[in-house]
Amino acid sequence: MRREKEARMMPAFKARAATSVFLSLLVLAVFLTAAAPVPPAQAPPTVGSEIVLTLDPAQSRVHWIVDSTLHTVHGTFAFKSGTVNFDPETGNAGGELVVYAPSGESGSGSRDKRMHREILETAKYPEVIFRPKHVEGKVGQSGPSDVKLSGVFSIHGADHDVVAQVHAELGGDHWKGTSKFSVPYVQWGIKDPSNFLLKVKPVVDVELEMSGDVRFPK
Repeated sequence: MRREKEARMMPAFKARAATSVFLSLLVLAVFLTAAAPVPPAQAPPTVGSEIVLTLDPAQSRVHWIVDSTLHTVHGTFAFKSGTVNFDPETGNAGGELVVYAPSGESGSGSRDKRMHREILETAKYPEVIFRPKHVEGKVGQSGPSDVKLSGVFSIHGADHDVVAQVHAELGGDHWKGTSKFSVPYVQWGIKDPSNFLLKVKPVVDVELEMSGDVRFPK
């Protein structure tokens, strides 16, 4: 009788034992979860960490020079708009400088007409755009700075990598600067204006004269 009673009680005993083990494991899991270190929260991206330079088109100009066998041609283009923003710590940059291509002139009506119609095709490509990507060097919040600015130069429907030398002076809420680089226009697929009497150098030297407002990180 005793053995029969023990046999009848065995399933209940096993069930209670299993429940006890399950509860013990559950308590242990809760304890370990509570004791586990909480990963540190990631810092939100810094707001307002960039210096922003806004271009004043009325106070800025593009100057260009190209040599030929007869003479050296000097000309200008007008800016349409421009903003350059960059992180002074990483050098990462953005924004764009937009030149209004139909504004180009060199002091000769016939030469300029050919430049717009046959060479630059400004009716089809009315904007020349420089999009900065990176600043190499430090820009002070006051006084002069000399840096290299790399980016993408878009002209005549194509993009080209360019590195420009930039001299900038910042003071208060104003900035001014100059930048120089060369444009190998024939290599970039733009028509060569040379003919059997006149040979034109396949590279144009460009200098940007810029001025505007500046906003510093808060």
